[in-house]
Amino acid sequence: MAKTDFRTVEEYLDTLSPDIREIAEKLRQTIRKAAPEAKEVISYQMPTYKLGKILVHFAVHEKHIGFYPTPSAINAFADELKSYKTSKGAVRFPQDRPLPLGLITRIVKFRVKENTKG
Repeated sequence: MAKTDFRTVEEYLDTLSPDIREIAEKLRQTIRKAAPEAKEVISYQMPTYKLGKILVHFAVHEKHIGFYPTPSAINAFADELKSYKTSKGAVRFPQDRPLPLGLITRIVKFRVKENTKG
């Protein structure tokens, strides 16, 4: 992925091979379904979803899909994320395994609640 000045998520996805794009599109659609009011933007050269402030980002890497739902979500879902490599604010989903779409949905909805609580 040589290009690094993406203006839209579509431009980002257009740089991916068809098989990886399919995985990224599944992730994109899962996020959009879980947070239909979120705005889709590029931030830090990654697909990003905002609702007030940032909900989540994702990025395609050589062997994994990075999913960045903030440290609060990583902590809240720590037990369910045990089978994945995680760091303070990131999860690595291996490209050779199906995405855990149900878990991703729950994480995004959790972030929506965090961003919209008054």
